[in-house]
Amino acid sequence: MPVLLSDYDYELPDERIAQTPVEPRDAARLLCVSRADGTLTDRVFRELPDLLNPGDLLVINETRVSAVRLFGTREGATGEIEALVLRPAIERGETVYEALVRPGKKVREGTKLHFPEAELTAEAVGTAPGGGRFLSFDGEPDAVREALARRGRVPLPPYITAPLENHERYQTIYAKTPGSAAAPTAGLHFTPEVFARLEEKGVSVAKVRLDVGLGTFRPVKVDDVSQHEMHAETFSVPEETARAVNACQGRVIAVGTTSLRALESAARLAEEGDRVAPCEGSTDIFIFPGHAFRAVDGLVTNFHQPHSTLLLLIAALAGRDLMKAAYNRALVEGYRFLSFGDAMFIQ
Repeated sequence: MPVLLSDYDYELPDERIAQTPVEPRDAARLLCVSRADGTLTDRVFRELPDLLNPGDLLVINETRVSAVRLFGTREGATGEIEALVLRPAIERGETVYEALVRPGKKVREGTKLHFPEAELTAEAVGTAPGGGRFLSFDGEPDAVREALARRGRVPLPPYITAPLENHERYQTIYAKTPGSAAAPTAGLHFTPEVFARLEEKGVSVAKVRLDVGLGTFRPVKVDDVSQHEMHAETFSVPEETARAVNACQGRVIAVGTTSLRALESAARLAEEGDRVAPCEGSTDIFIFPGHAFRAVDGLVTNFHQPHSTLLLLIAALAGRDLMKAAYNRALVEGYRFLSFGDAMFIQ
């Protein structure tokens, strides 16, 4: 039986999409979903340690958002150009970056772009995978990096229209390795106080990296979801983390769908008797109902968009009926949705 996208839809009113992060971070609401008996319980995120057991292992994604959004014009033309600068393309030059440009059809190789707000000028020097462009910025490498970091705008999702005063609120407090186009938002709720309580409880924390690409958020457009193609993303499961997962006597709980995808990708390479293997590279793993989970026992996540690969992943872990019940409960009870929204703990 094919898995049909039409079975994984729901109505999300605009007013339920969180426009600003809650303060403090751990004051977000937390809907607890029990796969054992189907119960749904309303909690607050700072209470997460109370729901875990000694010996459990949380796995977090330490990637850091490094993408920036620039606005400018084409040389000799009118009309605004928007560039989402994703990552350096060092193999093409020290000041060359991969970017998504809109409208892309007007930016051909050799096109000069001016970004006055960031005081940067660039030239399109090639087409990148997925329809992006390689942009070569004028200036010394260090000066270009500094200008992008200081003057580029935070690449918030398009459904967030309110300004973000503190750019660090779109980073987790443990964000370390640059490379993501978007934040692993389930981790935005963690605070030093929550981590301290987890340590007191005897809950361990391990780290993976998955650089969040835009393909994660692209809607599924085919009704038979098995025909959807995921874009590959860079990931890493360090040896220390693999050892912790394989030795875990409690539950392995992924913080965010990105951490889960990294672990389940590593499970593909595991030897018999292990959950995961240490590895790094790229993954295009697409998790939808019918997936046999090998690495994880639970998930901390946010509430996701209809028709998204993320919603299908939630249904794969919780089951379609329980997922629908949880989302209906969240809508009725006034939970906040998407990147700056509230959280859910599936156990």
